[in-house]
Amino acid sequence: MLTDKGKEFSDRLGASGERRPTGQHPCDRLCARHSIAHRLIKPAHPQANGEVERFNGRISEVLATRRFRAEEHLQDTLARYVSLCNHHIPQRALNHASPIEALLRWQKAKSELFTSEVNNLP
Repeated sequence: MLTDKGKEFSDRLGASGERRPTGQHPCDRLCARHSIAHRLIKPAHPQANGEVERFNGRISEVLATRRFRAEEHLQDTLARYVSLCNHHIPQRALNHASPIEALLRWQKAKSELFTSEVNNLP
C-alpha cells in the first residue's frame, strides 16, 4: 500500500522529523495482518500523492453512485473495479501500459525480482 505521511496512515513522522515505525499504528497493523507492504511516498514528490488521491477519488465515486444490497454486492463491485484498473486502464507513469502489462514486461526483463509468476487473469 502506498500512502502519504499523514498521521491517519503512519506514526513515522513526529515533531522531530521522520522516525522508524513502531508497527502499532492501526494502518500498519492492518497491513501486517494481510501481509501488505506499507510504503510512504517520497518527500517532495507531489505527483505520487496525486496518483494515490486520484485512485481513492475514483473509488469514492464508484461507491457514491451505487447502492449495495449486501456486502457481497459491494465486494463484487470493488473486485470488478480493481480488475478494470489493473487490466484495462493505461497509466502514464507506466508508459501508457496497464499495470498488468507493465508487470509482465518487468517479469520478462528482470525475472530474478519475482518470486511467483504474473498471471494475466481477467
